[in-house]
Amino acid sequence: MGTSTTHNDTQHAKQLGNGTSETSASDIQLSGDELLLSADSEVTPTLSVVMPTLNEEGGIAQCIEWVKAALEDMQIYGEVVVADSSTDRTPEIAEENGAVVIEPDGKGYGYAYLYAFDNVRGDYIAMGDADCTYDFKELPKLLNMVRSGEADMAMGSRLEGEILPGSMPPLHEHVGNPLLTKFLNVFYGAGVSDAHSGMRVFTRDAWETMDCSSSGMEFASEMIMEAGAKDLEIAEKPITYHPREGEANLESFPDGWRHVRFMLVNAPGYLFSAPGFGLSVVGVLALVLAWTGLEIGGAQFGIHTGIGGGLLTLAGFQLMLFGAFSTVSSDPVRGASDPFTTWFTKRISLERGATIGSLVFLAGLAYGGYLAVTWVTSGFSALPIAVADVVATVAVVLGLQMVFGSFLLGSLSQ
Repeated sequence: MGTSTTHNDTQHAKQLGNGTSETSASDIQLSGDELLLSADSEVTPTLSVVMPTLNEEGGIAQCIEWVKAALEDMQIYGEVVVADSSTDRTPEIAEENGAVVIEPDGKGYGYAYLYAFDNVRGDYIAMGDADCTYDFKELPKLLNMVRSGEADMAMGSRLEGEILPGSMPPLHEHVGNPLLTKFLNVFYGAGVSDAHSGMRVFTRDAWETMDCSSSGMEFASEMIMEAGAKDLEIAEKPITYHPREGEANLESFPDGWRHVRFMLVNAPGYLFSAPGFGLSVVGVLALVLAWTGLEIGGAQFGIHTGIGGGLLTLAGFQLMLFGAFSTVSSDPVRGASDPFTTWFTKRISLERGATIGSLVFLAGLAYGGYLAVTWVTSGFSALPIAVADVVATVAVVLGLQMVFGSFLLGSLSQ
């Protein structure tokens, strides 16, 4: 390559962008080989295509040829950046076919992308696996949506497109991917049909806005989570999913659990606050019914209802505290924004929370003391209403939770 190749690339770029005195730009048709830039080219690529590889010698050459075909179709300059951790001939084959090969200094699927994205030069970035499951000749329809401003990130949807026989296990196609997609849409408002499609195109600005950091397989989820949480526009086009070349590196259940775990811990509102609020409402309602003796449809609610309601109230309040703690102590993609968490983290200082908790604690203690005095003064003959004991106990415990929760929140906020 060297000086001659760099000079030719520059000349072609001038012709492609501005035309020449002899030939108009519309008459110029460069081949994919001419449009695929080397690492030392002075021409800035429009599109950078990133492929993480781990022993993909069976498919890498075909994938690069597909990228060349896409560049030729669009008549834009591009580069293929291969983030390689292989022990086979993958890097040699990639270089022979015109790719820029880099070796990440860390491990993991996500880290390979993070490392590569720091080394790309294009204004638009595409990503996809190098195992021939994604046909990179379909890149133009995704890039066009991003270049036109229709989307910040465009994704190829396998579930809305065609999945060729032998390309995806039925468990992934009908259970795993739809379920994980549903989680992402509910928790993060992604609004996509195939959240774990690996074929994506996005702007450099969108990538910087997403601010991803996961090094493992959950990186694919994190991109969608960050995009949804930060109101980036995501669009999809149907694509064809092909059988892979070579050995699969995906472990269905461990990798699936990593995605679910990552989604849950980054959405404390759904993991803690929402269930906690629901349990608290049911618990308080049960306590009130048991304490007041109200009947519904002839049904009476006694001590067992009161005990159950007390347990639900305490458990629900504790879960809501967990939601507040996790929102403050970590940096979740989607922090809890329910009224309790907002009130507890934004409006309640340590002193105010401890004061409120102390008042609830003292009220429960006073009510319990009143019940005890009533029992003693009756000569130990008139037992207090059992549900009243439960109410007093719940108030004492809630007060303690509030006091010590306020101190913990104060220490986490520092």
